[in-house]
Amino acid sequence: MSLPPKGDFNSKRDYELLANFRYQLRRFLRFSEEVTQERGITHLQYLLLLQVKGFPDREWATITELAERLQAHHHGVVALVSRCVKTGLVKRRPGTEDKRCVEVFLTPKGETLLREIAILHKGQVSELQRELKVLSK
Repeated sequence: MSLPPKGDFNSKRDYELLANFRYQLRRFLRFSEEVTQERGITHLQYLLLLQVKGFPDREWATITELAERLQAHHHGVVALVSRCVKTGLVKRRPGTEDKRCVEVFLTPKGETLLREIAILHKGQVSELQRELKVLSK
């Protein structure tokens, strides 16, 4: 999407582009919320699973790293991880290098559920990419 320089929204078209971008983004998020709810987890639980699995170069992430990736407060992520532990989606252990850190891993149940939901998102991501390409022209 090609938006004008920072602070320079002068035309109706600029606002239309921004509004459409936000609309497409919201449609994607709404789809994601509905898919996760149908599978018995919250949208935030899905995002946690996705960030653990998608963390660069390893199969786990620390609470601090997940807080950054989720743009959430540390204590909120601790509570989210605790809920996911209770439902058997993730496990946690003290850090291997720093015992003050907590490492979060997916369980086989979490892996399976994440894969199922991610497959459903694949088509939506493709559609969103097409929409964004149209916006950038």
